[in-house]
Amino acid sequence: MTDLTELTALELLDGYRRGSFSPVDATRAALRTIDEFDGAVNAFVSVDHEQALWAAAESERRWHAGEPLGPGDGVPTSIKDIFYTRGWPTLRGTRLIDADRPWEEDAPCVARLRETGAVLLGKTTTPEFAWKGVTDSLRHGSTGNPWNPGLTSGGSSGGSATAVGMGMGQWSVGTDGGGSVRIPAAFTGTVAFKPTYGLVPMFPASPFGTLAHAGPMTRSVADTALLLDIITGFDSRDWSALPTPSWSFLEELQGGVRGLRIAFSPTLGFGQNDPEIERLVRAAAERFVELGAVVEEVDPGIQDPVEAFHTLWFAGAAKVLEGYGPGAMDEVDPGLRRSIEEQGEISASDFLDATAVRMELGVTMGRFHETYDLLLTPTLPIPAFPRDRDAPEGWHSPDWTSWTPYTYPFNMTQQPAVSVPCGSTGTGLPAGLQIIGPRHSDRRVLRAAQAYEQVAGWGAQRPARAVVGGG
Repeated sequence: MTDLTELTALELLDGYRRGSFSPVDATRAALRTIDEFDGAVNAFVSVDHEQALWAAAESERRWHAGEPLGPGDGVPTSIKDIFYTRGWPTLRGTRLIDADRPWEEDAPCVARLRETGAVLLGKTTTPEFAWKGVTDSLRHGSTGNPWNPGLTSGGSSGGSATAVGMGMGQWSVGTDGGGSVRIPAAFTGTVAFKPTYGLVPMFPASPFGTLAHAGPMTRSVADTALLLDIITGFDSRDWSALPTPSWSFLEELQGGVRGLRIAFSPTLGFGQNDPEIERLVRAAAERFVELGAVVEEVDPGIQDPVEAFHTLWFAGAAKVLEGYGPGAMDEVDPGLRRSIEEQGEISASDFLDATAVRMELGVTMGRFHETYDLLLTPTLPIPAFPRDRDAPEGWHSPDWTSWTPYTYPFNMTQQPAVSVPCGSTGTGLPAGLQIIGPRHSDRRVLRAAQAYEQVAGWGAQRPARAVVGGG
C-alpha cells in the first residue's frame, strides 16, 4: 500500500483527482507520522488534529464534487511559528508572548493557503524571534534532524524543514532573514527557496526589516514552484509587496539551463569548506555543464559583509526586545542576549554605514550578473553538527553567521536563492547546493534547480524512520 507521506504534493493532488485516495487519507497519514516521531525530533510547537481532519474532510467533499478551491486543496501543510495564524497562538519561540489572547488574523501566506484549501496541521518550531541559524528556544526546546535526531536541523526554520523531511506534511512556509529556509534545507536534504524580496508579502513586518523574506519549504523543486504560485500575490498590509505575478512558476519550470552562463564560486572568495561538502558541490556544478550551460569557476568579487549584517540584524533584535520592557533581556536566549550586548549601542550613523555596505554589495552583484546568469555556491560549508549548540564544538566563533557565510549576503542584496540537495557525506548527512540569480530572476533560478534535480536523482528522498525512532 502506498505510504502517502512519501508522495510529493503534486503526486497527492494527482491521486485526489483520480480518486485513488483522499485528503483525509493524506492528513491522517501525516498526523500519524507526527504522533509517532515528533517526540524524537520536536518539529512542532502545536498540532491541531481536530481542525486538520475537519479541513481535510471539507477538501475531500470538494474533490468528490469536482470543485477544488485551488491548486493546493487538501495538501497537508505546516506553518512556522513566526506567521500569524488565525485561531492559533503565534509565540515566536519566546516566553515573552502570552498565548492567552485573541489570535484573529492570518499572515498573507497563511491566508493564501487557506484560500487554496490547504490542510493546516500546526505550527513548527523556531528559535526566539527567528534570530539564529539553529532551532532551539527556552520555550520549546531544540529541534533535531531527520537523518539523525541528535544533530541540529539548522534554523531558523528548522521545525519546518524537519517536518517536511520526515513526511509530517508535504509543505511548510518559513522565513529567511539570513539563510533561515536555506540553512535547514541543506542540513535536512530538503528544498527551500528565498524569493526576491517582496514577492511573498509579509505581515506583520519582520523586526529584521528588509533582510527578511518568506519562502516555501518542500521536498521537490516542482512542489516549491507550486507552493510559490499560491503564496505570492500583492497584499496591501505589506508596503513593500511586489505586484501579483502574471505567470505560474510551476508552468514555467521546464526549459533547463542550456546556453546559460553560470558562475561557480565554492567559497565566494572568503569561506572555507569541509572537504566532503566541496567535493559534492563541485560534482553538482559539473552536472550543469552536462546540461548545456557554460560554467566558469569565478568569485563575484565581494568582501564578507558579516559586520554590516550584524549591525542591521542585531539592531532589529534589540528593537524587538525593547518593546517588551526593561526586564525582557533577562528572559531570552542567552546567546541572543550576548550577541546584542557585544554589538553594543548602534547609532544611526552605524546603521547608515551598514546600509551603505549593503548597497555597494548590491551594486557589485548586479554588475556580476550582467555577465553571469546564475551563481552556484555551497549552501553551507559544513554538514549538520550536534543539537543544542549554536556552532560546532571547538568552532572558532559562537556566532551562527560564522558557519553560514554563503547565505546572509544574499539577504542583504534581496536576490532569489534556492537550496537543493546535492548528495550526502560519507556518514550519510545531506549537503546543499545554492543557486542564486539576480533580483527578479526567480523563474530562472527555479528552472535551474529543476534541471539539476532531474539529473541528480536526489529529489524527495527521506531518511529511514528507523533511524529516528518513535517519540
